[in-house]
Amino acid sequence: MKLTVIGGGGVRSMFLAKSIAQQASALGIDELVFMDNDPEKLRIYGGLAAHVSHMLCPELTFTLTGDAVDAVRGADYVITTIRVGGDHMRVRDERIALAHGVLGQETTGAAGVSFAMRSVPALASYCELIKRHSKPGVRVFNFTNPAGVVSQALRDMGYDFTYGICDAPSGMLHQFAEYKGVDPASVMGECYGLNHLSFFRSITVDGQEIMPELMHDDGAYAHTDLRFFDKDLVLDRESVPNEYLYYFYYRERAVANVLGSSQTRGELIEEINREMTRELSGIDIEKNFDEGLACFEKWYGKRENNYMAAETGIHRDRPWAFDVNGKDAGGYAGVALRFMEIAKSGKTQQMILCSPNNGAIPGLLDTDVVESTCDISVNGCVPHHIDADSVPAGNLELIRRVKYYERTVARGIVNRCKKDVVESLAMHPLVNSYSLARDIAEQYFELNRDYIDGWAG
Repeated sequence: MKLTVIGGGGVRSMFLAKSIAQQASALGIDELVFMDNDPEKLRIYGGLAAHVSHMLCPELTFTLTGDAVDAVRGADYVITTIRVGGDHMRVRDERIALAHGVLGQETTGAAGVSFAMRSVPALASYCELIKRHSKPGVRVFNFTNPAGVVSQALRDMGYDFTYGICDAPSGMLHQFAEYKGVDPASVMGECYGLNHLSFFRSITVDGQEIMPELMHDDGAYAHTDLRFFDKDLVLDRESVPNEYLYYFYYRERAVANVLGSSQTRGELIEEINREMTRELSGIDIEKNFDEGLACFEKWYGKRENNYMAAETGIHRDRPWAFDVNGKDAGGYAGVALRFMEIAKSGKTQQMILCSPNNGAIPGLLDTDVVESTCDISVNGCVPHHIDADSVPAGNLELIRRVKYYERTVARGIVNRCKKDVVESLAMHPLVNSYSLARDIAEQYFELNRDYIDGWAG
């Protein structure tokens, strides 16, 4: 089986390589290709990934390439994780929104519109190559942000072999497992909503329900990402919220914290990645892997401990290390590999995935891409149905409103229609203003003029 990663020169490439190499034999993966159009990043971060792969699974054929056609030729599965325009465009996306007093976060905030303008055309080009050169029945797992909008647009364009993946839900379940001191494999969650806007309505350990206990446990608010929420809010929502819901429930606090911070999240990431790449460029990865790993750990640890810090004012403070031989925590590669595991088993099993709604969440279109717990089988992917009377109405109302935004901006990008983009921003709960939407959109159109040639008004 051949697995290809498009965007294999990203800073998280080692995580991917570790996850895949640890499960390659069990899943029957014998060929792994990391492709990137940035030769230097591919040499550095792809090189680190290649070393990890060879350490863990030397029989796995691992290739680095800048040739997209060679990369996807004969592939059974493809993971896409790209950043069109690089880190600096993310910084500009965020600052344009913030200049108008609007959250600039690149997935839930207004900046996601700008990022999607660049991401969707590039991913569509890769999907065309995959259609022509990969194996029949190929599956593509997209991790490129904003995953909800991007997944919607790709499905709207007819690429029904694509699925959106995100490690936020599985990451939170891993946190609860660590907090409880149990095996992460024993923790399951029943999730519904959208990417970065989802709710757990059930969390179990070995089949025993623990969510009410977690929601009342002060320790969980101190040691997991429940730290971003007030307990009374969580209890009122009757669910455990995805951490990104912080931006919706504490909108003014998030904007004020970012504006009062010395750096946005994008600026911090840009600085860390620049300095890390500069240092790593002077290290011979093949001969001095341990030195390269120590450099990576130093810089990536800063990134991890500052996760959501500018927006929440809450800093993590814990040592961070990349344990090559340690048990894999999953990450977004783990989501893709879980799908492959289920497909290989031939049995119907559950996982959290972005896929078409098909009546699962009331008030959404069948074609709307949602992020929910799904039944995966040889017959496809079926999201679990939500009874409107069984969950708080406010949760569903927020999901519907944000889905309107995602659906509309995806349509605008697919049809190259500026009017739809303005409409999507005007209805976005974190913008909620036509005049702001129009002004922000115009600046995004100008910023991305090299990527949106030929768009109509």
